[in-house]
Amino acid sequence: MKFIHAADIHLDSPMSGLARYDGVPVDQMQSATRRAFINMIDLACTEAVDFVLLAGDLYDVDWKDYNTGLFFNQQMSRLREANIPVFMVLGNHDAGNIITRQLRLPDNVTEFSCHQPETKLLENLGVAIHGQSFANKAISDDLSAAYPNALSGYFNIGLLHTALNGRPSHANYAPCTMPSLLSHGYDYWALGHVHKREILHKKPWVVFSGNLQGRHARETGAKGCSLVKVEEEQVSVTPMPVDVFRWKICRLDVSKLTQADEVVDKAHVAVTESLQNAEGRPLALRFIIEGASPVHKKLHSQSDRWTNEIRAAATDAGLGKVWIEKISLKTRAHRANNLQEEGPLGELNYFLRSLPQDGEGLQALCSEFRSLINKLPAEARQSERGGAIDPGNPDTVRRLLSGVEELLMARLLAY
Repeated sequence: MKFIHAADIHLDSPMSGLARYDGVPVDQMQSATRRAFINMIDLACTEAVDFVLLAGDLYDVDWKDYNTGLFFNQQMSRLREANIPVFMVLGNHDAGNIITRQLRLPDNVTEFSCHQPETKLLENLGVAIHGQSFANKAISDDLSAAYPNALSGYFNIGLLHTALNGRPSHANYAPCTMPSLLSHGYDYWALGHVHKREILHKKPWVVFSGNLQGRHARETGAKGCSLVKVEEEQVSVTPMPVDVFRWKICRLDVSKLTQADEVVDKAHVAVTESLQNAEGRPLALRFIIEGASPVHKKLHSQSDRWTNEIRAAATDAGLGKVWIEKISLKTRAHRANNLQEEGPLGELNYFLRSLPQDGEGLQALCSEFRSLINKLPAEARQSERGGAIDPGNPDTVRRLLSGVEELLMARLLAY
């Protein structure tokens, strides 16, 4: 017996961070979630799997029109022609999608109820699949607690959209614990919601398959589904990449470099190595240039020049298959030069370093910043971690102060 476990497909989810740069194939990248999904359907047909499991968040947000749903139905019809049934639960994104509930699914697709757990039997395979969909966007209850115990004589699968006991950058929906899952006696838990692939337990298996396609710089590396084979009571779980391009963060330590040109050369080498490890996929790269370095002052005082030098070198090394999403200069100055310890620069340095502990000073600064929020362009309101930036929040100011110090010092010492 073989089946595919996939989750968090987010069909037609918009890619972010690339449109503002020349030469980026935006249209091609915006179709990436569809093309990755087609790759998964191709895999299911080629492997002649017995069924496919979708563990939630098939969609991303409310559809602009019916085209997203019609595309999904077309791909399900391909599986129907290959006699492959599909079993799916709704996740937090699906549950909030109004149009989703109005479009009839092909008859080879089973959607589990959102009211209570259900069990679907595949008698010819001796398989019992247990699952429950989200009823709304935010489920705080442990849905798994009500799942039935394993059926004797069957290979039991739990299909669940959950944060388990919590995962960074993921809302803590349908929380549960590993002992609770294992107590049901299932052979395989097919989990969704967490976009990073994780095998949490073996024998029995508890698996987050991850998402099919990375959508931004926080979803790096290979993405895909799990191909599960059951032979003579032995279970194997193999990651199957189906993504069509990848995101990668390149951290360049330039602490030992003495010339800015060497940073550009190092970036060129990093692009070449990254492309060699991408399994033929195009890459979207974010460079983080870091380290206490003699080139710090030059990089920051002429940041436009050097970020574009790095971008040009990456384009040259990438052979049309690499695009730079962002270049972050996180270098620090060598402290051997003590100019900034005395006089006006010393006072500025002291002010910036003491400000995070100065409650009144922070509040005064934040009140000034609040008037700027609506004047910022949309891209400037997003943090590197994906959330909205609130310059009127003291925690936001504290987080940004170290970068402000390095930028100011580099610019002032350049004159």
